[in-house]
Amino acid sequence: MNRRYAFASLALAACLAAVPLFAQPGPAAPRELNLITGKSLVLDSPVEVIRASVADPNVVEAVGVSATEVLLNGKNPGQTSVILWQKSGNRLFFDVTVRPRPQGEDRRIDILQRELDKALPGHQIEFQLEGDAVYLHGAANSLHDAERAAAIAASLLGKDARIVNLLQVAVPETDPQVLLRVRFAEVDRNAVQELGANFISTGAGNTFGSVTTGQFTPPRFTGNVESGNFTLSDALNVFLFRPDIDMAATIKALQQKKMIEILAEPNVLAANGKDAAFLAGGEFPYPVVQGGGVGGNVFVTIQFREFGVRLGFTPFITSRGSIKLRVEPEVSALDFANGLLFQGFNIPALSVRRVSTEIELEDRQGFAIAGLLDNRLTETVSKIPGLGDIPLLGLLFRSRSMNKSKTELLVLVTPEIVQPIPQGQKPADLSFTGRFLKEGASEAPRTPAVEVTGKTAPQKKMVPVEVLKEEQRLEKEQQEKRRAAPASGMGFSVRGQ
Repeated sequence: MNRRYAFASLALAACLAAVPLFAQPGPAAPRELNLITGKSLVLDSPVEVIRASVADPNVVEAVGVSATEVLLNGKNPGQTSVILWQKSGNRLFFDVTVRPRPQGEDRRIDILQRELDKALPGHQIEFQLEGDAVYLHGAANSLHDAERAAAIAASLLGKDARIVNLLQVAVPETDPQVLLRVRFAEVDRNAVQELGANFISTGAGNTFGSVTTGQFTPPRFTGNVESGNFTLSDALNVFLFRPDIDMAATIKALQQKKMIEILAEPNVLAANGKDAAFLAGGEFPYPVVQGGGVGGNVFVTIQFREFGVRLGFTPFITSRGSIKLRVEPEVSALDFANGLLFQGFNIPALSVRRVSTEIELEDRQGFAIAGLLDNRLTETVSKIPGLGDIPLLGLLFRSRSMNKSKTELLVLVTPEIVQPIPQGQKPADLSFTGRFLKEGASEAPRTPAVEVTGKTAPQKKMVPVEVLKEEQRLEKEQQEKRRAAPASGMGFSVRGQ
């Protein structure tokens, strides 16, 4: 009897001890449970469980194994609540905390580090996994290395992984400078030959008149025709006059040669990948007619067009160390002969010779753009019908004008990779034989150097990845705005129908 009584007492004590955990009537304080991502936990109930609820299914998954067993699976790091309803009417409350898997237990870290060692030997980059997020810590030598490390992490962890790039990137060095030395040589040759004759009768055979082809202005009679007075309009004629036969003749035989040479040697400096332009010439006003005004009025806007010797180029230094150039040399001049007259204004045209090309060459190698020739021959022949066709004698009744023009343009380009003048070395300056003004200052005023004002903010060696990307983005936007900027000009309006 004593043994049976002792056994019953122990069983009753055990049941009473289990009541606060599983069979406590009414609302009870939630019990705290801890899980690890990818791990499971079994909840045993002495009473049949009829329903289970999870506040956040993305953190914990509840699976009924049997009538008295519930399996909790940790899915993602976080916190949630689990409630179980027993058949007896009691409710069990649990606060479940799911923690990420410890780093030592995840082999993906080893795989990431091994791939990173192959791609970037000697790196200072570390990975840290927190659930589906990977954190990149350390320093990268360049923005390219930082993006490569992020790409390795994304490729091994899948597209659902969140890459948090906390790397510090070394500030890149100054872009190399490219000096473009260009020589423009333009030669314009022009030759004119003129030959013609005019005959005038002052009364020979009681006949007054003249014979001319009309190409060259003949002498003109003045006063009464019978008086035989005439004047020469062109003093460059060869004048012959026979008073005994009252005959005069003017012969025009001229030869003219002209040669114009234009030479420009601009040196333009530009950073790698940046545009540069040079212009030696000027701008002239050009009217642009715009319609659509009120009452059918016409508005004229004045724009300024550039002319002269112009050069535009963009250098790119390749990974091979060579220089890829996009060069656009241009030579233009005002052409009043082919201009137009608009409301009393003589607007000149432009004679343009332009080349646009893209080449690649080594440092200090040169190339020439030649063969830009413009040869023109204009010949005008005027003759008197019948008389002008007589052999030999017909040359006296024929006028001839020949105009030859030849234009040549040669462009020599030599790029060179240069560096700025080192700090402390005297910069290049112009030398003069004497002082320009004795009363003036020996040196031009300028902002004090850093020896007087002191240095500004110290230069940073390392910056976050997002800071460097933002600087490059702003620089690219400003460059695109400069390229797309319209031509500047001022305008006025003219009303008309």
